[in-house]
Order: sequence, then structure tokens, then C-alpha cells
Amino acid sequence: MIEILLPALLIGLLLAAIAGPLGCFVVWGRMAYFGDTLAHSALLGIGLGFLFQLNPTVGVILVTSVLALALTVLQGQRFIASDTLLGIMAHGTLALGLVLVSLMDHVRVDLLGLLFGDLLATSFGDVAWVALLAALIGVALRWVWIPMLNIAVNQELAQAEGVKVGWIRLLFMLLLASTVAIGMKVVGALLITAMLIIPAAAARKLAHTPEQMALLASVIGMGSVLCGLLLSWLADTPAGPSIVLCSASAFVTTFMLGTRAQA
Repeated sequence: MIEILLPALLIGLLLAAIAGPLGCFVVWGRMAYFGDTLAHSALLGIGLGFLFQLNPTVGVILVTSVLALALTVLQGQRFIASDTLLGIMAHGTLALGLVLVSLMDHVRVDLLGLLFGDLLATSFGDVAWVALLAALIGVALRWVWIPMLNIAVNQELAQAEGVKVGWIRLLFMLLLASTVAIGMKVVGALLITAMLIIPAAAARKLAHTPEQMALLASVIGMGSVLCGLLLSWLADTPAGPSIVLCSASAFVTTFMLGTRAQA
């Protein structure tokens, strides 16, 4: 039992800890669709990883990073609306990934696990690389925290003050891409955006400063992981959706509390 639950718990908590602060910027910048696009492209990374005999996680990081770079470059184009471009790239990469995986008869892939997570199938070996990746993301996020706050408040003013907006946004997108790679193990490609957005949205009602919101988002996310794993174990429900359900319940609770407090 410990061999099954402990790695799942540790990986889930690590994801929630880093997804909290990142999710705050996603909420502030209304970048939910960017997160969805990166998450959908993760399945293409899995397919290419199997095709070129790479570790699937490496494939996810490479594809999502390339897509993050492409999205950053294409943001300034005027030929097609941004939301339309994101929709095309999100569903195009998802469809291509599904087709690639289905064509590989020699590879046995759990599509439901890829789409909705397979947290209870993780091992202590997975914990090691997730911890390393989470630590790198945390250090990088600490470095870009102030510039990203300035961009979130007023991008033009931040640029006038010398903030390299393009490079900072690109680095942030790469951090999101790396978080998606971790989230594939926990809640899958279709639900990772929920782990970024919902805890941050819940924390927004309770926090008074950006730092408080980031901390609360991590705490709410970690609490959702604990609640979701307990629900999964007791009721035999899928771990990933159970975590997201607990997170959504936390949002409803904080929203009601915040509304009563304002009244």
C-alpha cells in the first residue's frame, strides 16, 4: 500500500506546489487557453517519444517547449486571431498525437491514463525526476517573479522600465511546458490546466497580495491532492479526476466564503 500511495502523494504534492504560483500568472494574464494548448500538445510529445525511442517525458518536454516558443513568436502576427490560432494548434497537436499512438501496434499505451492521469501507477523513480524538475521550475520562477508581476500589472510600463517582456514571457511559457510534463503523470493531458487555474482562482478570493495568492494556491492544490487520493482510494475512483473534483469543490467553498465576506 505504501509503495503505491506514497509516490503518488509526493508527485501530486510537488505538482500542486509549483502549479500554484504558475497558475496565478495564468489567471492574472487570462492565459488559460495557452495552458490548454500546451497540455493538448503533450500527447504529441508522447507519440514522438515512442516513435524516436525516447523517454516519453523527454518527448513531452521537447514538444511543449517548441510549441511554447512558437506561440511566443506567433503572438504578434495579425493574420489570424490569437484564440483561433490556439484552438487550431491545441486540437491539431492532440489529434496528431492520438493518430501517432494508434498507429504504433508494437507499443501498448494506456490512452485513458495519458488523457486523465495514472497517478497510482507512479514509482519512487518517478518521484526523483519530478522533484528535480520541480526544483528547477521553482528556482526559475523565483527569478522571474518580479518581472512577471510587472508585466501582469502593465506590460507597456514594464517594457518602458527595461523589462525584457518577450524573453520573460518565453521563459514563463517554458516553465508552463515543464509543469505540463509533470501534470501528465498526475491528472493527464486534458485536466492539467485545471490544476493550474482552479487553485489559483480559489486563492484569489482570499488573498490580499500576490505572494499570499501564490502560497494559498499551492496550499489549496496540495489539499486537493490529499483529498483526491483519499477519495480515489476509498471510492475506487480515478485519481486525476478526483483531485480536480476536490479542487473545484475548494473553489466553490472559497467563492461562497468570499461572497459572504463582501456582503
